[in-house]
Amino acid sequence: MPDTSPRLFKLRPLEKKDLESVTHWFQDLNDLALFDRALRIPPNQMQTEQIWEDVISSSRDCDKCWFVIESGSGDLVGMIGLEAISNINRDAVVPVFVDKSIRRQGVAVRAVALMLDFAFRQLGLNRITSYYRSDNHSSRDLISRVGCKIEGTMRQAWFADGQFHDMVVVGMLQQDWKVRRQVLEQELGPETVVGFDASGWSWPPDAGAET
Repeated sequence: MPDTSPRLFKLRPLEKKDLESVTHWFQDLNDLALFDRALRIPPNQMQTEQIWEDVISSSRDCDKCWFVIESGSGDLVGMIGLEAISNINRDAVVPVFVDKSIRRQGVAVRAVALMLDFAFRQLGLNRITSYYRSDNHSSRDLISRVGCKIEGTMRQAWFADGQFHDMVVVGMLQQDWKVRRQVLEQELGPETVVGFDASGWSWPPDAGAET
């Protein structure tokens, strides 16, 4: 009989030991230009550690938090986080990156949904912002799937591949997520699950989880 058990992935806080994988991911010039609007030169290990120093430091006074996406076998397959967290405006930016080996397999959309739950329910934020290069159709489809709304286009704001691309800005309010969350829960099957380790938080949510 075929194995029908779900593929399990977990989010855990980014640690220094994970930066070797991050360095490897960002050696791909195409992925680097899709993920980061500012970074174009692939960093070495030491430069990567400098870039992420404030995330993995012991200081709790930080406006960002990052998690790695780990497979059931312990392999790192991506990362997701919150940047520019504002306790005054109650908002943040959510970026996500997944390895080529698991793209368009439902992992990223579940990780983003889990991060939205974390942002709105755990941190009490009211708004999430994201953006993507206009020719990045994978990000476009992902953002649309979770229910973010296009709020504007910054013309020729992203330089890559020898040309300027438009940058699409999208947003999600807490009230929007409450509505979209119920629909998405019905759309996403249990064949793939992304969760926080040992916390009971997962996507899709457990059958008895509060909605």
